[in-house]
Amino acid sequence: MTKKIYTDGDEGVQLIVRELGEKPVVVAARSPVHVLYGGAHLYTAGITEKLGRLALESLESYAPNFVEFARAMKLPDSGDLPRMLKAVTQLAAKIESSPARAKEREPAAWLAWTIHQRTLAKLNSEPVEDFRIDFEDGYGFRSDAEEDGHAKAAASELANALQFGRVTAFSGFRIKSFAKETRERAIRTLEIFLDTFFLRTKGRLPDNFVVTLPKVTGRKQIKQLCKLLTAHEKNAGIEKGSIGIEIMIETPEAIIDAKGRVPLRSFIEAAGSRSVSVHFGAYDYTSSLSIAAPFQDIRHPSCDFARQIMQASLAPLEIRLSDSVTTQLPVAVNRGEDLSEGQKNENHRSVHAGWRRHFENVTHSMSSGFYQSWDVHPHQLPARYAAVYSFFLHNYEEQARRLAGFVAKSMQASISGSMFDDAASAQGVLNFFRRALDCGALTDDEVEKATRMNAEQIKTMSFADLPG
Repeated sequence: MTKKIYTDGDEGVQLIVRELGEKPVVVAARSPVHVLYGGAHLYTAGITEKLGRLALESLESYAPNFVEFARAMKLPDSGDLPRMLKAVTQLAAKIESSPARAKEREPAAWLAWTIHQRTLAKLNSEPVEDFRIDFEDGYGFRSDAEEDGHAKAAASELANALQFGRVTAFSGFRIKSFAKETRERAIRTLEIFLDTFFLRTKGRLPDNFVVTLPKVTGRKQIKQLCKLLTAHEKNAGIEKGSIGIEIMIETPEAIIDAKGRVPLRSFIEAAGSRSVSVHFGAYDYTSSLSIAAPFQDIRHPSCDFARQIMQASLAPLEIRLSDSVTTQLPVAVNRGEDLSEGQKNENHRSVHAGWRRHFENVTHSMSSGFYQSWDVHPHQLPARYAAVYSFFLHNYEEQARRLAGFVAKSMQASISGSMFDDAASAQGVLNFFRRALDCGALTDDEVEKATRMNAEQIKTMSFADLPG
C-alpha cells in the first residue's frame, strides 16, 4: 500500500490518496475527533448549532469558570487551584494578560485555563465535526409508514443544510443492519433517503459523506450495500464510489469468524474504494459475549481485546478507527425551576460525574490509538474537547524534547553510519504532533516554538526509512 498527499486546487483541501490493492481511495487528511449520533426523527438543518448552544449552556450552568471546569474534569493538579470566585477571576485575568509567564510560573492554572478557553472556542466555532443521522439504536423500531416519513424528512433537512452551508465537515446516516430481520427495512430507508436527497440537491453530495452499516457479520452484507450505492450514484449522475461506507464492528464473529479467521481486512476489501472508517460498538459486542449489564463498559478487557485486533488488522491500511460510546450522561437528575439547594447540588454532582466519566473514556480511547469515538448528547461535548485538548497539551513539551533528541540522533547516525535503533518511537512522537495539529489542540506557532520545526515539516517528515 502506498500513500500520496496533494492539495485540491479548487477547494484548497488537503487530501490523501491511499492505494488499496489497485483501487485508489481519496479521503480527507483531517480526521474528526468524534461522531455525534442523533435520532433521524429529530434531525433538522440547524441541529448542530442547537447542540452547540446546549453544550455551552451546560458549561455556563455547571462550570461557569475555568477552575470549576478543571475540577469537574479532574485536570492535573486542579485541586490546588483557588476556590473563591474573586481569586479565580483574578487568576484568570493574570493568565490572560501573560499566558507565557503563567505557563512558566503556574503551569497547572495555565493548563486548566487554556483547555477551558479552547473548549469554549471550539463549542462556539465548530461544536460538531461529524454528525450521523441515525435510523438504528438512536431511532428504534417504528411502523414502516413512520420510518418512511422520517427518511424523507431527514433527507430534505440534510439537503437544506447543504444548500445553506450548514452541513458538518463529516456527515452521513446509519441504517439498520443487513441481518435477515432488518435487511428489508434497512434497504427501504436507504433508498428513500438517497432518492429524496438527490432529487433535492440535483446529485450534489456533501464532502466526507458516508452510509454507516451496523452489526456487520460478513463481507456479503458490505458487497450488497456497495451494489445499492452504485445504482443510486448512477441514477444521480455522480461518480461511482462517491458515497463512503462506514463499517460497525459489534459482534464477536466480526473479530474472529467461525473458521477462526480475523475477517476485518476482507470487509475493507469488500467495501473497496468506499472504505472510510471502522467503528466499534462496545455494548452490542459485550452483550453478545454474555457479559452482564452492570459490567458492560467501553473499558472492559474484552473491548480492549477487540480494539487491539482492529488495530492490528486495519492500522496498516490507514483506515480510520472509532471507539464506542459513554452511556453515563452528564445531565441533571432534577428538573424544574423551583429546586432546593440540595437538588441543585445533586444536579451538579450528576453532570460533573457524567463529564468525568466521558473525559476518562475519551482519554482511554485516545491512549489506545482510537482518536475518534462517539457522543450521543450535547452535554458530552465539553468533556469531549476537554479530553482531546488535555491529551495533547499536557504532554506536548515532553514530546517536543523527545522529538529534538530523535532528530539529533538521526543526523548523527547518518553522518557516522551507526545504526539508529529507535525509529518506531520517533515516528510515534511525530504522529502525536500530527494528531495535535489535525484536531486544533496545538497551534502551528506552539508546535514550531516547542519543536523548532514548522507544521509542514512535522506533516512530511518520516523516520520510517532510517536504518534500525
